[in-house]
Amino acid sequence: MATKIYTKTGDKGETALFGGKRLPKSHLRIEAYGTVDELNSWIGLLRDCIEQESVRNLLKEIQDRLFTLGSNLASDPDKEMITPDILENDVQQLEKEMDMMNEILPLLKNFILPGGHVIVSYAHISRCVCRRAERNVVALAQQESVDEIIIRYLNRLSDYLFVLGRKLAQDLGAEEVIWRPRAKDQEKK
Repeated sequence: MATKIYTKTGDKGETALFGGKRLPKSHLRIEAYGTVDELNSWIGLLRDCIEQESVRNLLKEIQDRLFTLGSNLASDPDKEMITPDILENDVQQLEKEMDMMNEILPLLKNFILPGGHVIVSYAHISRCVCRRAERNVVALAQQESVDEIIIRYLNRLSDYLFVLGRKLAQDLGAEEVIWRPRAKDQEKK
């Protein structure tokens, strides 16, 4: 007999954390790990579009780390619980990957507009969702206990996704479109 996916326990707008504590689905903790889940899905889409095996493997590893991060955020902070760890090494791996990509990318002197290729756009969307996840976790950390490394990992991941977008643009021969702000005194036409 197949297990049913629906439990009906959330029909009144609440959900349970690991550990049993129930919270409204609008709670900042739920928003934080829900946004991490959304980010994980976007990264999965990005990974599905990339052919380079080393990048695909790293994105899969990042997805694993995001599940770890989500499980930490989805756990009752008032209970001693054993959850998987995000390690300093995970943050350092992102930094190392960025450093390697930056060595072969042209120096960035201007803001660039997201886009140029669908795959590059997926990287930028992932970056934006990652920034939103980071903002949600920072807001949660102002109210409840959150391991600092979660914020550091999300911060570094958004940087990595930006650099990855630039590297993908280079690999795909897509133009990086420079943002050129309109001068304040320019006539409106």
